[in-house]
Amino acid sequence: MRATVMYGAGDVRVEDVPDARLEEPTDVVLRITRSCICGSDLWPFKSMPADEHGRRMGHEFIGVVEEVGREVRTLKRGDVVVAPFAFSDGTCEFCQEGLHTSCVHGGFWGNGGVDGGQGEAVRVPYADGTLVPLPVAEDDALMPSLLTLSDVYGTGHHAALGARVAPGSSVAVIGDGAVGLCGVMAARRLGAEQIIILGRHAVRTDLALEFGATDVVAERGEEAAERVRALTGGVGVHSVLECVGLQDSLVTAIDIARPGGTVGRVGAPQEPAIPSARQSFVRNVTIGGGVAPARAYIEELLPEILDGTLQPGRVFDRTIPLAGVADGYRAMDDREAIKVLVRP
Repeated sequence: MRATVMYGAGDVRVEDVPDARLEEPTDVVLRITRSCICGSDLWPFKSMPADEHGRRMGHEFIGVVEEVGREVRTLKRGDVVVAPFAFSDGTCEFCQEGLHTSCVHGGFWGNGGVDGGQGEAVRVPYADGTLVPLPVAEDDALMPSLLTLSDVYGTGHHAALGARVAPGSSVAVIGDGAVGLCGVMAARRLGAEQIIILGRHAVRTDLALEFGATDVVAERGEEAAERVRALTGGVGVHSVLECVGLQDSLVTAIDIARPGGTVGRVGAPQEPAIPSARQSFVRNVTIGGGVAPARAYIEELLPEILDGTLQPGRVFDRTIPLAGVADGYRAMDDREAIKVLVRP
């Protein structure tokens, strides 16, 4: 089968890899019908050291069940399913607490000999605990929005929960990528009254306004903090969704939170330490968030996608065939595209 392999910074190839096959009785094999490129895939695209063995890529996908292990109980051949960006058994104490990314038997696609999601097929470990059946056909028009349940919409929702977004609250979202845009939608869904998007790209911030943002701040650093305070009576926002992962963005997040406010950080950290420790301490700013347990949120977020109330799939602004995935990475890295959908 064909799949995406990264061999180093800027070196993404689609090549033949061993076919996905059942290895454990709890596995299924999926034929992938939709996958995509994540903003977090761009970090290795920018900086991965050369590796002659390569790294399988992709962690967001929808597919059709083709083979079923003998101990799988909730899935059958032909089911259309969405996979969260981490696999999990669904039964351990952390899964039961809704923290599937800490599953004692779980892991992440493309690691430890597990297939990546940017390919023609994938072996899914712990299929009963990982996959969620979708009540639609494999080519349904809702597919782009359903695919966001794999990661970016669930991650935006996790940021909003981590930031304690509440009805009537004020919110700032740092980052105008797919996660930040989904964070705007999640904050509006949770009842926020004022939502400020911090971003510099009009196409993206215009979409944020359509998703529910009330204000746009294009400045950065202290100028951005001053603008946010000016929009909030001088005090800052109740909740900040930090959807970038760079130190400067976290400094800004802490700076624009009001005393007693909360930062929900979901941007993959690119620095080893949390900055502004004294400032956050003195002002009683809580810093929450982390790796989003996307599996925990799928059933909650699914109905409003199925009935068309919410359309997070609008973050996809380019679709490419699997053979063109390298160009998709380049387009996202050059900010020509917000998020690229891949069709095998």
